[in-house]
Order: sequence, then C-alpha cells, then structure tokens
Amino acid sequence: MKIPISYICGSVYRFHIFFIMPRVKLFDENEVLKKAMNLFWKQGYSATSVQDLVDHLGINRASLYDTFGDKEKLFKKALEHYSKTNIEGLIQFFQNSQDIKEGFSKLFKIAIDEAITDNDKKGCFVVNTTTELIPNDDSIIKLLENHNKMIENIFYQYLEKWKMKNQLKTKQDLKSLASLLYMTYAGLRVTSKVNPNKKKLIDSINVALSLLG
Repeated sequence: MKIPISYICGSVYRFHIFFIMPRVKLFDENEVLKKAMNLFWKQGYSATSVQDLVDHLGINRASLYDTFGDKEKLFKKALEHYSKTNIEGLIQFFQNSQDIKEGFSKLFKIAIDEAITDNDKKGCFVVNTTTELIPNDDSIIKLLENHNKMIENIFYQYLEKWKMKNQLKTKQDLKSLASLLYMTYAGLRVTSKVNPNKKKLIDSINVALSLLG
C-alpha cells in the first residue's frame, strides 16, 4: 500500500507542533499574581496551602510551578507586587496633595476607613508578614526592610518639600519625624484590626500630626 506523501508530511507537522512548539499560557500572569497576593494577604503564608492557591487561582499545579516557582517564591513575588503597588500609589497620593498636614491626615483616615470596612480584617500585608515570618527568613527581612525604607523616604521627601515652602514650621529632625509618622501609620493598620474605633483612632493620629505644627 502506497502512503500519500501529504499524509506523511501532515503527520510530521503534527508531531512538530505537539513536541516542539512552546506551550501558550492561557491565563494572565499579572491577574493570577494579584489573586495570589489577595489570598496570602487574607490568610497569611502558613495557612495558605498549594491546593488553596490552585483552587483560588484557577490554574493547575504544573502551570503554577512553571510560571511562579514553588509556594515560597510565589509568596515573595506577591509581597513584592503589594509593596510596589503601595509605593507607587503613595507617591501619586502625595504628588496630588496641596497641604502637608491635610495630606498626612487624609492618608491616615483612608487607612482607618479601609480597616473599618474590611470584613476580612486583612490589615497591611507587609505588617502581617513581619509579625508572621520575622525573624526566620532573611530574604523576607531584606524585602521588608527595603519597603519600610522606601516608605519612610517618601514621607521624608514630602516633609522636606513643604519645609522648603515654609509650610512646615516644626523644629523636629525630618528623618526622625518621617520614621515616627510611618510607625504611627503601620501601628494604625494593626490596631484597627483589633479595635476599629474610628474616633479613638483619629484622636491618636491627631496627636502625631500635632508635631507638624
């Protein structure tokens, strides 16, 4: 029996497609990373299993490992995404602010409102990770340190900007003040998870803001 050459070529072509052509991802990596971030943020690292991730992300284990690595690597990528998003948002927020005290007051009040309306009581992903995983993971420590330094530096630059415009009358050291305001902000995210009393929280931030003059 003579086999048509077209059949042979077709078979070779199909063989080439199946074994040679790279697999095309059928999902958006950024969207999947956001979903992973939200799950880790809500549940924490230890309480989130690989099966939880597979179920929540809607991808199989092979795709998860192929794209993001193991659970630890995915967690770090999710934390980095959270940090990057927050830093970019904070820079934009301060760029649009026209008054130093009003700017910090609004920032803190937004954090309070988010905490009160969040039924999952997620708080801050960075703060949550600090309390859960530090001091046992050096790579996480470096990531968190970088995040904290960048936020404090944004606060400092904002303070310095308005100091130069003579809108900031304080005699406090600006770097120390930036550090204090960031600690207040981070502490606010923790306290509001336990006792989301809006008036009490606002009274507390007003004391911190009084240092701005």
